[in-house]
Amino acid sequence: MKMELTDVLRQVEQGNLSAEKAEQMLRPKEELGYATLDLDREERTGFPEVIFGEGKTPEQILGIFRKLMEHHQKVLATRVDQEKATYVLEQLQQEHPQETFYYHDAAKTLHWIASDYEETWKEGYIAVVCAGTSDLPVAEEAAITAELMGNRVKRINDIGVAGLHRLLDKAKEIQEANAVIVVAGMEGALASVVGGLISKPVVAVPTSVGYGASMNGIAALLAMLSSCASGVSVVNIDNGFGAGYFAGTMTNTIDAAVQAALTKKGLE
Repeated sequence: MKMELTDVLRQVEQGNLSAEKAEQMLRPKEELGYATLDLDREERTGFPEVIFGEGKTPEQILGIFRKLMEHHQKVLATRVDQEKATYVLEQLQQEHPQETFYYHDAAKTLHWIASDYEETWKEGYIAVVCAGTSDLPVAEEAAITAELMGNRVKRINDIGVAGLHRLLDKAKEIQEANAVIVVAGMEGALASVVGGLISKPVVAVPTSVGYGASMNGIAALLAMLSSCASGVSVVNIDNGFGAGYFAGTMTNTIDAAVQAALTKKGLE
């Protein structure tokens, strides 16, 4: 993780760090030719820049991953297929044999957490509710993203509205979550039903799963956007990452508010 300005200047003053290295560490961006990395994003938003692997070559993903590792303790890449992941993992594991890298084939995510990093988990959990088994890849992308943002995640799978009793059996677990991500294809009705049952914010994710009239997720997207249940927000089709990240920003706000209240109470 990038050092604070005062720490860097102190290291330079003591002769433990060259001016050139200090400049590199404090530089807010890094030019790679094929990419310009936003190295300050974690300080601004709470999480480092994420690599979107689709459309990038394995070499480009590797180059970006390496550079982000120099400045952060977590790196996440999404939409990385098996072939690209195999190449990147082989190179990274050779270069960093003491580190562990994780690839999730279904979610197509590749991530790293520094071996000396100690996670500070937020109170409570995010529920990731999945309508059907076919929606699991998108749900897993959401769950992994939320976990990397310091959230415990409860995965509640295959409870679509075609068997409503399955949802009702899990209603208590869903209600007790800090935020709920609902992933559904076909007609996308699950988000509205969940939104009508609980008092927590719901992030709806339409998936491209379904027969012809589902129009590759457009039917689910329009249904979720038209939801009559209050408290439902919607991300784009198959955007599990966006849902996980949005839910993570909500829990960041919740956690900060709780900590501020506890601090104030302690001062009183």
